[in-house]
Amino acid sequence: MATLNLDYYRGPDAYSEGAVEDELLALVQQHQDFASVLARDQRWSILYHLSPARRALLDWYPMEPNADLLEIGAGCGALTGLFCEKAARVTAVELSEKRSRIIYHRYEQVPHLEVVAGNMMDIPFERAFDYITLIGVMEYARSFIRSPDPCQALLRHLASALKPAGQLIIAVENRYGIKYFAGAAEEHTGRLFDGIEGYPIEVGIETFSKDELSRGLESAGLTDCRWYYPYPDYKFPAEIFSDRHLPGINHKFHNAPNYDQDRFQLFSEKLALRSLVRNQRFDFFSNAFLVSAAKG
Repeated sequence: MATLNLDYYRGPDAYSEGAVEDELLALVQQHQDFASVLARDQRWSILYHLSPARRALLDWYPMEPNADLLEIGAGCGALTGLFCEKAARVTAVELSEKRSRIIYHRYEQVPHLEVVAGNMMDIPFERAFDYITLIGVMEYARSFIRSPDPCQALLRHLASALKPAGQLIIAVENRYGIKYFAGAAEEHTGRLFDGIEGYPIEVGIETFSKDELSRGLESAGLTDCRWYYPYPDYKFPAEIFSDRHLPGINHKFHNAPNYDQDRFQLFSEKLALRSLVRNQRFDFFSNAFLVSAAKG
């Protein structure tokens, strides 16, 4: 059986999507068929937390089978099951108690899973890890880390928890993603051009350019980096490119969705992306990044 550790939970839950999380908890406690739920319920929260399509981000990624993996910001466990299949031991840390319970009941039959509720900065890990994942978490660092530079504090803290050959795997939106120029609202604030303009209204959220993220990793001692570009984003990637395998100029691009709201369409992303590919700028304007970082 999986274990649920509440020793480091200080409460109350700092964030919630509301009543839908109670529904999710009931679903996983009943062990319902999620496919049938997804077929009849089109709400974004149901799709985001339960869709098996989320696994496409890392189901291809090779991991050592005897690995010890730490998942930071596990949410409602969309990727936790995949990590349990790939690693011999998984520790899933989640700030929210309710979401921690959702993860626990969703995978309670997995004996090598420990779910820990609490702020990862307050949890004294007694061992180092082969892999640490940070999927959709860095952008919220200002919300749960008290530091003049929360993102840098987060990266250094996690780098110190890696084994010498360990890898930190990050997925995060690109503040200069082409979809934001083309009329998609910033996913966290719902405002147009918010990240492009440098988040002029302080909301405790920030995403990063490739250069900014690269400098942050280097400053944390993580200088051996492999960059991947999930398309159209890291949440539901249809394709994942890399520096070794970038798209060609005739690639069939399309306009990226705003999943939970309507969006403007100011120009053709398909044509713009082809132009960026021709000018070798696809990486800078990718909508999202997936980075595997290790100590150099």
